[in-house]
Amino acid sequence: MCFLCLQVLCPGGISALTRLLCSLKMQSRILSFTIFLILFLAFIETPSSLTSTADVRYRSPPWDPPCGLTESIEGLCLLVFVADVSVKSYLVGWAQFQKNLWLLAYMVVLVVSLMDWIVSLGLVCQEPLRIRRLLRPFFLMQNSSMMKKTLKCIRSSLPEMASVMLLLALHLCVFTMFGMLLFTGEKDHGQDRERLIYFRNLPEALTSLLVLLTTANNPDVMTPAYSRNRAYAIFFIVFTLIGSLFLMNLLTAIIYNQFRGYLMKSFQTSLFRRRLGARAAYEVLSKTAEGEAHPQRVGVKPQDFLQVLQKVQLDSAHKQAIVEKVCSYGDDLLSADEFQKLFNEFDKRVIKEHPPRPEYGSPFLQSAQFLFSHRYFDYLGNFIALGNLVSVSVFLVMDADVLPEDRDDFVLGILNCVFILYYVLELLLKVFALGLPGYLSYSSNLFDGLLTVVLLVLEISTLAVYRFPHPGWKPEMLGLLSLWDMARLVNMLIVFRFLRIIPSMKLMAVVASTILDLIKNMRAFGGILVVVYYVFAIMGINLFRGVVVAPPGNGSLAPDNSSAPCGSFEQLEYWANNFDDFAAALITLWNVMVVNNWQVFLDAYRRYSGPWSKLYFVLWWLVSSVIWVNLFLALILEHFLHKWDRRTHLQSLAGDQETSYQMSVELLFRDVLEEPTEEELVEKLSHHPHLQLCR
Repeated sequence: MCFLCLQVLCPGGISALTRLLCSLKMQSRILSFTIFLILFLAFIETPSSLTSTADVRYRSPPWDPPCGLTESIEGLCLLVFVADVSVKSYLVGWAQFQKNLWLLAYMVVLVVSLMDWIVSLGLVCQEPLRIRRLLRPFFLMQNSSMMKKTLKCIRSSLPEMASVMLLLALHLCVFTMFGMLLFTGEKDHGQDRERLIYFRNLPEALTSLLVLLTTANNPDVMTPAYSRNRAYAIFFIVFTLIGSLFLMNLLTAIIYNQFRGYLMKSFQTSLFRRRLGARAAYEVLSKTAEGEAHPQRVGVKPQDFLQVLQKVQLDSAHKQAIVEKVCSYGDDLLSADEFQKLFNEFDKRVIKEHPPRPEYGSPFLQSAQFLFSHRYFDYLGNFIALGNLVSVSVFLVMDADVLPEDRDDFVLGILNCVFILYYVLELLLKVFALGLPGYLSYSSNLFDGLLTVVLLVLEISTLAVYRFPHPGWKPEMLGLLSLWDMARLVNMLIVFRFLRIIPSMKLMAVVASTILDLIKNMRAFGGILVVVYYVFAIMGINLFRGVVVAPPGNGSLAPDNSSAPCGSFEQLEYWANNFDDFAAALITLWNVMVVNNWQVFLDAYRRYSGPWSKLYFVLWWLVSSVIWVNLFLALILEHFLHKWDRRTHLQSLAGDQETSYQMSVELLFRDVLEEPTEEELVEKLSHHPHLQLCR
């Protein structure tokens, strides 16, 4: 917007710049699709994930694409990236391009990827390692400014995190030494079991206590010794108190503090740039007002601003809000402060106006319209939906101990028909009261209407296939689910109707709004998680592909695992947790990130591939469970504390009652950011090579 204002005085500048912005917007969409496509190739290219199961006992040979298929798609994606970096280098200029580390890294990654792509084609896709697969997540990172800020936040937190990590390492080493000295197993059978299972040597002892730090093997790790003597519990309790409850939470506090501090500094800089751009636009547009009707006053003509606004591709609701704001100032020249306040409209959540309701002449129809558009009619619908859920739950409990072939779904089938008929009647009555445009303008009605239509189609199909319910009625299963089972499953989505009562409950509304704001602003943090998952999955495929081998026996029947140790990889039948393809690697990494039973993975891959494999899994635990989860926790805390901040609440009450600000990550720090002063803005603009201040 400000960039458009800076070009308004150039002959034909608005239309040319509008076309440029349109092309850049289209380029951004193409770039986003290209990034998605090149990342998605990992599921298709060798080793392919196109199998029904990842279990090595039952998995059929996957389909591997012919050489050149995925490489052709990848080549087109790389050409798009080459065009993107060329456009960016042209727009910023060669001097700025050399100073921008991200653009330089962008070019280096492209050169390496293209060279590796050429090598792959030269070796007919038989190369043992594809370096470019590890570099693909970079294209996602360089396309998101928020991800770059988050990475800088993590980098700035590394010194403090390293200090706590050092304390954790020292804590682990000290207690490992104590444990190996304590559980020698020379006199006591319990000590001997503890030593043989958990403290056999230094690497095993370190691994056992590291897993205990995450409480994944508690109380198993202390049971052999504790069962012989109560006093041994003191060792494990003290270790857990210091490590898990103190040092790990201290690490969380450091990450949260650095996250808030760095992002606040980053957003302070971003706010200054926004204010500087708006002020530069004001200075350019204000030149047209000098020497005319107001020779002694500098400002922007509302007509000039509206002329520029009409050329901008902007959301119609926000554009209308800005037009109304400009009109509220009258025909006087806009001052710098008034001009700046116009841009605050971009941050406000515009209240959606619903279409007018139909007008009926009959008093009876008017009364019916009032009745069926009242909130009590919604309450009745929610009550009926609650009865629907209760009936389904009751029959699920009653049929829990009944064999599927002995069940009688007659009563439940009749009830299901009755409830669906009510939902259809409710839909028609609301359309009558609100009108079709008015009905569709409510998101809750859209959900209810779509769900009702789906249920109606499934119910009609069920009646057509299985006839009307009768005593002994039991629809046969055709495929994975019968039509009847599908109708029951979709019917459970009725529970989401109750989400509309959340705004009337203050405490629940705060929690719900926090969740919604998190979902809206999870792009950067979700992107970081995608990057680390992608990189570690590719690394895992290169390191551990094929190390988990199916046990001998009938492939269609699970082999006898009674001889496997209790709690082992084989006894728990974790065969699907492997790195034989990209999808399987992602699931395996997810299971390790949750840290439930992750000691099973450490032990299994130590036996299958060697003790060095522990370094991979411990590094993944540090990156995912420690760093990323704590970053996510910091984001949750920041959102929730902002919602509960009493000062923010009082300010919102004292301000505009009818508008609310969108809760983006940038606006979390609205109350603590400092507005740049007039002198700072003028001083910065006075040194701009292409801008001459009007005073």
